Amino acid sequence: MSQNPLKIGVLIGSVRTGRFADKIAQWFISEISQRENLEIHVIDLSEPALVEELKLSLDALEPADGAPCLAQRIGGLDGFVIITPEYNHGYPASLKLAIDYVYNEWRAKPVGFVSYGGMAGGHRAVEQLRQVFAEMHAVTLRDTVSFHMAWEKFDESGQPLDAAGASKASAVLLDQLTWWGLTLREGRAARPYEG
Repeated sequence: MSQNPLKIGVLIGSVRTGRFADKIAQWFISEISQRENLEIHVIDLSEPALVEELKLSLDALEPADGAPCLAQRIGGLDGFVIITPEYNHGYPASLKLAIDYVYNEWRAKPVGFVSYGGMAGGHRAVEQLRQVFAEMHAVTLRDTVSFHMAWEKFDESGQPLDAAGASKASAVLLDQLTWWGLTLREGRAARPYEG
């Protein structure tokens, strides 16, 4: 087994003011932080530099300030967990723009999902994202973490009311992400993916 930790991007897909994603992300980052073999890289689509970069991408311009662009950040990672809400039976437009802005950097890498929403808990958003990531030649993980009626599932400190159940679902997701992340990283090193 590789000794180098897997570099995992935790991509926060909502950019709405007052978003619930912050509670979900805070909890999930604390879960992933317990894994010594995983190195966390948070990519928050509401970061001002990313907002500006994605706006510029609509005009096919490059980011101006010399900061690592989204493609460089994604390209340097071994796998991803997308934190997505479900809005009106789908995922946010900001997330679609970010995914489409980057292409080859997603290839032959695992993608997991932590979703939240109303009655469906974000499942419809995840199923749509699976189709998009298949086109990107990424490998989506079978198991997800989802929170139905999410705003009723967390306490004021940002912890899930069913902490044991949430941690169990997170452990399954992270175990799959680790296996696929290591396997695909070794595969890309042995033989670059050409798709």
